[in-house]
Amino acid sequence: MKIQVLALDGIFDTGLSTVLDVFTTANELAAMLSLDVAPFEVAIVGLRRKVRTSQGLAVPLAAKLDPSAVDWLVIPAIGYKTPELLVPALGRPDIRDTARALAEGAASGTRIAAACVGTFVLAESGLLDRQTATTTWWLAPLFRQRYPAVQLDDGHMLIKSGNFVTAGAALGHIDMALWLVRQVSPELAGLVARYLIVDSRPAQSAYVITDHLAHADPLVERFERWARASLAGGFSLADAADAVGASKRTLARRMQQVLGKTPLSYFQDLRVERAVHLIKTSEKSLEQIAGLVGYADGVTLRALLRQRLGRGVREVRMA
Repeated sequence: MKIQVLALDGIFDTGLSTVLDVFTTANELAAMLSLDVAPFEVAIVGLRRKVRTSQGLAVPLAAKLDPSAVDWLVIPAIGYKTPELLVPALGRPDIRDTARALAEGAASGTRIAAACVGTFVLAESGLLDRQTATTTWWLAPLFRQRYPAVQLDDGHMLIKSGNFVTAGAALGHIDMALWLVRQVSPELAGLVARYLIVDSRPAQSAYVITDHLAHADPLVERFERWARASLAGGFSLADAADAVGASKRTLARRMQQVLGKTPLSYFQDLRVERAVHLIKTSEKSLEQIAGLVGYADGVTLRALLRQRLGRGVREVRMA
C-alpha cells in the first residue's frame, strides 16, 4: 500500500510521529514474523519546501503532495487546539492550496484519511460535504458551525464515509493508522496494537468534558445553569427558553450546533451525571436519588445508568 502523509507547517508532533510509528512497526513485524504482507510504502509530503512541527522540529519532506499517486493520503492534525488559533490558521495560503489540491485529487478517486484537527483541513476542501465524519471532541462546536453540510458524529473515534476516513482527538491518529493496516491484514493490525499496547477505543464520547463544550457558548452556558438548578422538576422547553432569553427554536438550534444534542437530551445527561455523583458520594438509596434528579422511581434511573456503562461511567453502585 502506498501512503502519503501530508505535513503542513505547525503539524502536531504526536500525530505525525504516531502515524509513522504504526506503519514502521507494521513493516518490522511483518518482516520479523515472515507474514505474507507487502510493506507499507510511506512518504512524507508537503506543498512547501520547508515545514516545521508545532514544537519547531524540521520535517524531512520526500516529495510534493500528489493525491492521485497513492492508495491513501493521510492528513495528521495541525497544532492549533483552540478556535481562536485554529480559525486564522485555516486561512493560511498553504492550507488554501492544500484544499484545492485535495479537491482536484478527489476527481481521480483518491482516498483520504484525516485525524483530529486534520479533519478541518479536509473539510476546507468541501469533500466532506454530505459525508458523515468525526473530529476532535472539543472542537466539534466550531466544526458544526463552519461546515454545516457535513454530517458530524463526534461521539465516534473513527468513521468511514465514501472515500474518506476521519478520526477523533489526538491519539485518534493511532486508531486511524491501525485501521489502514487492518485493511491489508487484520492479523498484522492486531499484532501492532499489542506491541504498541493500544486498547480498543470505538468511541470518544467517554472522554468528552461536556461542561467544557457548554461553556464555549453563552446561550448554552445559561441553559446549563438553568438545567442544573431544575433537575428535580419536569423538563419544559418553554421554561428553558424563557430562562435563557431565547425562543425555543433558537435554543434548540444552538444546542444542536454546540453539543449535537437536543435540550431534552442534554437535560437528561445532566440528570444522570448528578445521579452518578450522588451514588458515589452519598449514602442515599437509588430511590431517593431518583427523586432528587426528577425521576419517579429508581427503575428508570437504573436503566439509564446501565445504558451509560458502555459510555465511560464506571464503578457505579447499582444496588
